[in-house]
Amino acid sequence: MPPRPRSRRPRGQGELNEAARLADRLQRAGYTKRDIARIIDRDPSLVSQFYTKNKGAAFVTALREVLTAVEAGGITDLPELAAIAARHTQRRTTASGARARVRGKAVLITPTGSGTGRVGAQAIASGSARLRPLIAEAARQGLRLAFTVRLAKTGYVHPSGSRTDSPGIRRDVIQRADHTEERSYGSAQTGGFDAADFALRVDAAGGDVTAAVHQWLVETGRIHPDAQIIHLEVRTWRPR
Repeated sequence: MPPRPRSRRPRGQGELNEAARLADRLQRAGYTKRDIARIIDRDPSLVSQFYTKNKGAAFVTALREVLTAVEAGGITDLPELAAIAARHTQRRTTASGARARVRGKAVLITPTGSGTGRVGAQAIASGSARLRPLIAEAARQGLRLAFTVRLAKTGYVHPSGSRTDSPGIRRDVIQRADHTEERSYGSAQTGGFDAADFALRVDAAGGDVTAAVHQWLVETGRIHPDAQIIHLEVRTWRPR
């Protein structure tokens, strides 16, 4: 008899650890798991692991202070709550007591304003959260941006190479064997897009970069509303 698959369901309410209980209270106050992840400056998957893998002990104090700020102080602004959490979030330590090394951020903007961030299907499903810091920093620095999306050929409104779809830039598209296409929007030659405008779109979408890009593509008549983005790349540069 083959072994039974291990259950991935969250543990019962009575068995939740303190981080999960605090996260539950924040959700009852109107915040999503993605909001909580933004507040503690971590990936949303970590918040889910409060429930499934008993993680989050390092964030209990920060979450408790944030909850107090929400319930007693009436503070609702995510950046302000993130600032409160940051004061109570400590880096992990090694067995010797030294501060643990952490992985660098997935995106980086050089002194010249050049930056690139890419995400695949798994990250896109959770809102392409790794791209948000890139867009936010590009907006802060007054940069321009462009992006490339990949989706099924049938998801695009215009045929490959259409000038209506991507006017003024090289219209060659990358066609894949799985019947998907990559198309680029914006470039340094055409001026691209104002990063600040896209940052506002991302904020309006609750931090979901995938949703913000998808909405722009639908609003501008480039893709069908039911099209699914499966690859997303954002590029930035400093305007001349």
